Amino acid sequence: MRLPLPDDDDPPGRDRASDQRALIGLSLVSGVGPQRLRALLAAFETPSAIFRASRSTLTQVDGVGEQTAEAILTFDDRASVRHEMERADDLGASLVSPWDERFPNRLREIYDPPAFLWMRGTLPESDRPMVTVVGTRRCTDYGRTQAHHFGAELARRGFTVVSGLAYGIDAAAHKGALDAGGRTIAVLGSGIGRIYPQKHTALAERIAESGAVLSEYGLDAEPDAPHFPKRNRIVSGLALGTLVVESHAEGGALITARLAVEQNREVFAVPGAITKNSSRGTNRLIQRGHAKLVLEVEDMLEELPAVTVKEPGDVDADTVTAGSGPDPSGLSGDASVLYDALSATPVHVDELCEETGLDPSTALPTLLKLEFNGLVRQLAGKQFRRS
Repeated sequence: MRLPLPDDDDPPGRDRASDQRALIGLSLVSGVGPQRLRALLAAFETPSAIFRASRSTLTQVDGVGEQTAEAILTFDDRASVRHEMERADDLGASLVSPWDERFPNRLREIYDPPAFLWMRGTLPESDRPMVTVVGTRRCTDYGRTQAHHFGAELARRGFTVVSGLAYGIDAAAHKGALDAGGRTIAVLGSGIGRIYPQKHTALAERIAESGAVLSEYGLDAEPDAPHFPKRNRIVSGLALGTLVVESHAEGGALITARLAVEQNREVFAVPGAITKNSSRGTNRLIQRGHAKLVLEVEDMLEELPAVTVKEPGDVDADTVTAGSGPDPSGLSGDASVLYDALSATPVHVDELCEETGLDPSTALPTLLKLEFNGLVRQLAGKQFRRS
């Protein structure tokens, strides 16, 4: 027996509940991964039609052999489909199919788009610009600070920040966008019902409140190692460009940068000290002409396609979580002294030290903490100003 199909008099259209069930069912069929599912959906009018197809018709689809066709024809695991739908309700998740108007237009353009997406939260309107920010999990304080800084600055200019929820650079970029009152999207290498890393569960909740958590894998899919490089095509494909903040000579961030090039997206990189292994990958990207060197967010805006973006601090009310922006009211001690001495005009750290009476060994770490919290911006030449 097969998955329950729509009645003959059911009105046509791909958004029927039966087609949603069929799509979930196909994702559970043994041997039908994202690539084969895309091929099947391209060959048949609806997911339900795939379950109605004959063996000979199924095996005409590229990548579908006798074994996969047999698995489709004999699939009858209604309980698993029902469990997945109930699990989605528990998580507050929704299925975004390729024919859904919510499905991101930019993902339709890439060579191998996901067959569908599970989503918690809401995606921005299709004309809202996105920028990806990625980097190493084993980042330095410098890399973490820069990721937070660029995430916040991009959000203030109306961009949605895309990343992968990983430790290090990813998490800092997500937090930067959120602290600036903006929107961010996390693309997972696990199911959205099994947040990985688990320590970022609270961050994922915060992201879903104003943005979205996405995955092409089953709701409770394990964070298997092969999932992460595969999901990177979605991380880069959603955005106009990808910024690599800090990367070792090898790593997932460089895979994302390569995918961005293949997808005809812009690639940017933040330079780092040549003595640091954590900057070896980003510096090589710049050296080989694969990425534009970025010192500030304006360097990125010069290269991105013409879009309507916001001025700093001018984020639409519907994309802001009330009270989520950086708040200096709780500062005390040296942090309060330094913040009060700053304004919108950049000032060198030596002048700050002279004005506040603090020595550089105290001022610089405190300024970096203020920058990490989105209150202060560091410019070239050790100059600082309020964000």
